[in-house]
Amino acid sequence: MPRERGQKVVASNRKARHDYTIEDTFEAGLVLTGTEVKSLRAGRASLVDGYGFIEGGEAWLDAVHIPEFSQGSWNNHPPRRKRKMLLHKAQILKIHNKVKEGGYTLVPLSIYFSDGNAKVEPAIAKGKREYDKRQTLRERQDKREADRAMSARKNLNE
Repeated sequence: MPRERGQKVVASNRKARHDYTIEDTFEAGLVLTGTEVKSLRAGRASLVDGYGFIEGGEAWLDAVHIPEFSQGSWNNHPPRRKRKMLLHKAQILKIHNKVKEGGYTLVPLSIYFSDGNAKVEPAIAKGKREYDKRQTLRERQDKREADRAMSARKNLNE
């Protein structure tokens, strides 16, 4: 029986949702060393430059920064290294075909613990153009203003 229940988010890549249009997301396990797990449990990780790729029929996560464990010894892990993602073969083939198609990339959206196991949420994403980003911001701002107007109208009627 696992010691922990539920999910605990360690790091999320909010910039990815701004820079990319997310097509499909997956849940993947991570192959980590002991000091990496301890650093993640301390809540220390950065997904900003991270990306995923398929090599030799296996899914890999690269350029994700998990800092060295402060109480670690000479046996500490390197902060940025390739880490294997554990996915089903069908998922790997789907990702590989999409990325090979062109215009798509594999980006990590978050790292979290699910029932005590370290997981990553990779997504197949397509890069947004500058005008797409502005349009998304404008839509969000318009929705916020409409909600404010409706709430102000509701308060006047009461």
